[in-house]
Amino acid sequence: MQYSLGIDAGGTYTDAVIIRNSDKKVMASYKALTTYPELLEGIENAIDGLDPQYLKDIKLVSVSTTLATNTILERTGYPVGLILVGNYLVPQDTSVQEYVMVRGGHTATGAEADALDIEAVTEFVNRVKDNVSAFAVSSYFSVRNPEHELQIKDHIVKATGMPVVCGHELSQDLGAYDRGITAYLNAQLIPIARQFIDAIVSDIERRGINAKLMMLKCDGSLINIKEAIQKPIESIFTGPAASLVGASFLSERDTCAVIDVGGTSTDVSLLYKGLPELCEDGAKVGGWNTKVKAIRMETSAMGGDSHVWIKNRKINIGPRRVIPLCVAAVQYPGFKETLKMGRTPARVELGENVQPTKFFVRTGKEPVKLSSYEQDILSTIGNEPVSISDIYWKFGRPVSVEHLDYLIKKRLIQAIGFTPTDALHILDDYNEWDKEASFIGATIMSRLVQMNEQELAEHIKKEVAYNMALNLMSYMLKGVNGKEIEKILRGEFFSKFRLSVPVVLLGGPVRAYVQQMQSIIDAEIILPPFAEVGNAVGALVGQGVKRIQILIKAVFREKQRFFLVFTPGGFEEFSTHGEALKYAEHVGENLVMDYMREADMDWNDVRIDMSREDINLHEGSPVPIETKLVFMGVGSLKVGKKS
Repeated sequence: MQYSLGIDAGGTYTDAVIIRNSDKKVMASYKALTTYPELLEGIENAIDGLDPQYLKDIKLVSVSTTLATNTILERTGYPVGLILVGNYLVPQDTSVQEYVMVRGGHTATGAEADALDIEAVTEFVNRVKDNVSAFAVSSYFSVRNPEHELQIKDHIVKATGMPVVCGHELSQDLGAYDRGITAYLNAQLIPIARQFIDAIVSDIERRGINAKLMMLKCDGSLINIKEAIQKPIESIFTGPAASLVGASFLSERDTCAVIDVGGTSTDVSLLYKGLPELCEDGAKVGGWNTKVKAIRMETSAMGGDSHVWIKNRKINIGPRRVIPLCVAAVQYPGFKETLKMGRTPARVELGENVQPTKFFVRTGKEPVKLSSYEQDILSTIGNEPVSISDIYWKFGRPVSVEHLDYLIKKRLIQAIGFTPTDALHILDDYNEWDKEASFIGATIMSRLVQMNEQELAEHIKKEVAYNMALNLMSYMLKGVNGKEIEKILRGEFFSKFRLSVPVVLLGGPVRAYVQQMQSIIDAEIILPPFAEVGNAVGALVGQGVKRIQILIKAVFREKQRFFLVFTPGGFEEFSTHGEALKYAEHVGENLVMDYMREADMDWNDVRIDMSREDINLHEGSPVPIETKLVFMGVGSLKVGKKS
């Protein structure tokens, strides 16, 4: 009997699941806390929690991870030199430290716009090569002709042996600067992805697992590990992608909306006839606009572990994630006694970081480039939780809440506080951790608002449910003002929103919200089996998907019309549209099939669909002046041998 192992390293939990290959039945699952700053320990703990009898027969391991997203958000990627070829606008507020713009680039028809200034490239490379780990290159209209990007790549590799990422290798969309940023971020992530994947490979080999290793992309498709190392940027936002694919598999629905309530956020997305809706403008992460095709999603910073804090008698939820009190009580023996003494320093105004139920603890990550003031604050925080009062006493003078917040953002310290997970423990809707710690926290917080512990917990649960519904309807009613949607959701009307697609819920405590969601929205609400590890299932059951875009464009030269066919590898010229179309169809299908073979998909089971969009000079024109072809290849994974 053969099995597959799926792993999802999320913001709060790392989930592992084993599926039997013969009938796709879930045989075992386990949730472990995600470990910071190193994710590998949490992954190892998740695998350790599985029944070991299955491990020797694992033939496929597939991973979904937050590593790329967190690295970009924290700005902890490796240094990269960016080379921009052509004359185009670079934002003045760009965060790229080492970049140069040189002469070169092409026109919209693929002709050379200016000769490449290779001397300027050489000068830049020699100046920064000792301070960077890789280079990224983006040339003007390289999607029409990548010649200058490839020339620079070849030059740098021969001169330095360092990795080089080209913009056209990651995207065929227009926008030279955004392609450059995509290549820049990808180059930053390559060393980190290689270290992470090498660690995963080492661990599964240590366990005697002889399996193919795959990774989930942010569009919900699977790629083999070789491509994952070369294109780690495509693994951003794989959590929502995993939830979408996993929800479809577990609910046996190929069309459904999905609400994934994680520890950090609530994400909503949609699957239609087995394929996710994509964000055509490219994924946005950490303030960067990329050209990476990711699933379209509606997300909010309200999850099971969002910080519940009080100011001016008002209850706020999020946006920051904290360790729930009930979890901290298990992780840190004696914490409940510390919690009972929770107090806020006199004359200090309550705020997100100043709460009688909020505590701080070191993560183990080594500090880099801290000011002496920040070092002093950090020295007051150890491996056991301390309150803001403890920090004040140890510090000996007023503490800047902004600097404390900076240490949290740099993941040097973790915060502990009251959360919706604690509220569910009080209501007996979820009982995985220490319920007493949740009650202690609720008792302290109830003194700040005119509620008892039960009322406080019910209020928080209700707000989370409304947030889930708001996210769902904001996604479904794209372009409609969110305040108007919320007004309808919360209003006492003789009607409510009705959905024509089923809604699948995923997440550890999500079963607690089924009844409330049904009361807010008229829809089929599905809680599938193994909903608590749906992301790990999604990491495993994705398909191989490849999208290829080819453009046929009419050009006029010396009173004659020609047709240029632009492919990811360059362009070719034809005298008739029919010849150009025949060539484009041949190239598109071959590129899809080549990808499927390289990705180790079952190429005998590949389905290729082609969509065509023509632009005519005038209505009734027999020959279009532009034709865009999009090839969509979908394939199934071959399981049974190690790649």
